[in-house]
Amino acid sequence: MSSSSVSTHYKITRPNAVAVGTIVWLSSELMFFAALFAIYFTTRGVQGPAIWFESNKILNIPFAAINTTVLVLSSVTCQFGVFAAERFQNRKSGKIYQINKWGMREWFALTFLMGSFFVAGQIYEYASLVHEGLTLSSTAYGSIFFVATGFHGLHVTGGLIAFLIVIIRVSKARRFTSAQATTAIVVSYYWHFVDVVWIALFSAIYLIK
Repeated sequence: MSSSSVSTHYKITRPNAVAVGTIVWLSSELMFFAALFAIYFTTRGVQGPAIWFESNKILNIPFAAINTTVLVLSSVTCQFGVFAAERFQNRKSGKIYQINKWGMREWFALTFLMGSFFVAGQIYEYASLVHEGLTLSSTAYGSIFFVATGFHGLHVTGGLIAFLIVIIRVSKARRFTSAQATTAIVVSYYWHFVDVVWIALFSAIYLIK
């Protein structure tokens, strides 16, 4: 292996100030969501499982499960984009249907579409629940449901914006640099974080009776 390739690999994988800062920030975000979980289970304990179960029955669990699956799979496509960024492949090297030759841009674009599908699904679910009479101010259950899932939806939207910024910057750049690869990796940290948080939220809200 040449010294230049070793140096390039080192630039991508060594501790980076942006990456470390992102991890620290995500740790604070984790504490925020931990507080939401505490509020959720405390409110549930005060109201009692019977009342909570009655409120929970109007949730469309199969639809939410499909939406969740799409979001979880978007973490896989995001990671494939990271793998492409680490080998400095910012765009496809073949036809669009040759997935094995996709670059970072194609994988991140697919991740963006899957994340957008999740947000659209969440909006549709909100509209259905409001139609059923569950609103932010209707019950304690409604309040914590919309607050917890709504804040997570905002985080997903933030991730989608980050993907757009990365894709646009890479498209306009003359060459793909190690700094751009590092940015892609940092964005993936955030995306994996919101996916893991949603799995926990989905389990607590939709599955635990």
